[in-house]
Amino acid sequence: MPSRATELLVLAIDIGSSSLRTALFDERSQRIGGSAAMREYQIIYTADGGAELDPAMLLRAAKSCLSKTVRAAGKTRVAAVGGSAFWHSLLGLDAKLRPITPIWTWADARAMPDAARLRTLLDERKIHPRTGCMLRASFWPAKLSWARRTDPRRYRRVRRWVSPASWIFGELFGVDECSHSMASATGLYNLRERTWDAELCNFCGVKVEQLGTISDEVEPAGAKFRNAQVFTAIGDGATSNLGSGADRPGLVAVNIGTSAALRVIEENDESRLPFGLFRHVVDESRTVLGGAVSNAGNLHRWCLRELRLGDDQPLPRRRAAEDALAVLPFWVSERAPNWPEDLRGTIVGLTQSTTAGEILRATTCSVFYRLAEILELIESATAGADEIIVSGGIRHSADALRILADAMGRDLRLSSEPEASLCGAAIHVLAGLGVEIRPLRAPKVIRYDQRLAEKHRLRRERQIALEQMLTPLPSPQ
Repeated sequence: MPSRATELLVLAIDIGSSSLRTALFDERSQRIGGSAAMREYQIIYTADGGAELDPAMLLRAAKSCLSKTVRAAGKTRVAAVGGSAFWHSLLGLDAKLRPITPIWTWADARAMPDAARLRTLLDERKIHPRTGCMLRASFWPAKLSWARRTDPRRYRRVRRWVSPASWIFGELFGVDECSHSMASATGLYNLRERTWDAELCNFCGVKVEQLGTISDEVEPAGAKFRNAQVFTAIGDGATSNLGSGADRPGLVAVNIGTSAALRVIEENDESRLPFGLFRHVVDESRTVLGGAVSNAGNLHRWCLRELRLGDDQPLPRRRAAEDALAVLPFWVSERAPNWPEDLRGTIVGLTQSTTAGEILRATTCSVFYRLAEILELIESATAGADEIIVSGGIRHSADALRILADAMGRDLRLSSEPEASLCGAAIHVLAGLGVEIRPLRAPKVIRYDQRLAEKHRLRRERQIALEQMLTPLPSPQ
């Protein structure tokens, strides 16, 4: 039950790839004790590259969590609601706004041939700075092309194409607009004009009206939810930065959960956008520059499950820097920095003496090496990283944090917020209400070991060389 000193409550919802969370926050962006709720679920992966979520399951999780969190508010009125949600995913609705497709997540790779075809018809290097997105399977242009090619009858039945967050907010609060932040991660949004890119939509065979209204305006939820003000959900990449304290230039956020990403918030978008990275909207005055990898916590869980390892499997720091294996961590179709869509997971160097623990360490390091590549690209386009702040599930592993610092060759600060995206959603709402938020601090420092960092650098170079060797040559034109 909130204390009497609390003047307003904000309800935050975080729609993640593997769980949905809700909680109440006060005007200082502090979580209200006893208000948190969580429901876990799993992406369904298929042998042909599919990666789907059931929309009905997601809505049930949202309603369940919301019910518990609202009860915790007691008689204290919830003043506003905001949300954070995974970017890029696509859902088709019929004329009555009911789902008629699964949620095709960012990890769904079945649109790879369609993305490749788009790249032959459009200049990806021109589309990239215009939309902030690559012409790849993760984004809507390729997903829509795939949906139209593989199931034209169902494609014709779709009246609205939406992000899952827009649909859930419509079901829960009657507010189904799409925020500029969510729209900017679809690949159909024009960053400079801040609207749907009509030319690209037409090329992809989708009408702008089918994508809905883009709006960051606040709307009342109605009597059903005590007339709380509702802010349209924004991308989890943006909220993760806000909630971890990496909310201004020079502060780089590293979030490692199911997937992983590095991002830096910019006050404007005048800096160069390195090819392979993204630029998405945070709010009306800020964007976020960064890159994401598809294999992180999901790959770690695969190793624990398939190699029959316990959750407490140690990751010795020194041995991680000296292992002989080289790994390409592409169990799920990979993204930044170079989008190697034609490659799959690879382990080189296996012998009779190789252990399950060594495979786990090598796959863990291989993910961190790709994050180090993204950091170098970000720093090449900005003034550099003053601090690197870490959030996400990796916070629970001291071993993994030390190896991450060594693999990146940088000291890291550990976010004090256990749920950065959830907290960031609350901070976004509070800022919209005109509440000034004190800068968040990440006081704990993880120091890197210079000698181990040099060994990791050499291993990273070997990993890059392996990827280059296995990358197929381009087809002759």
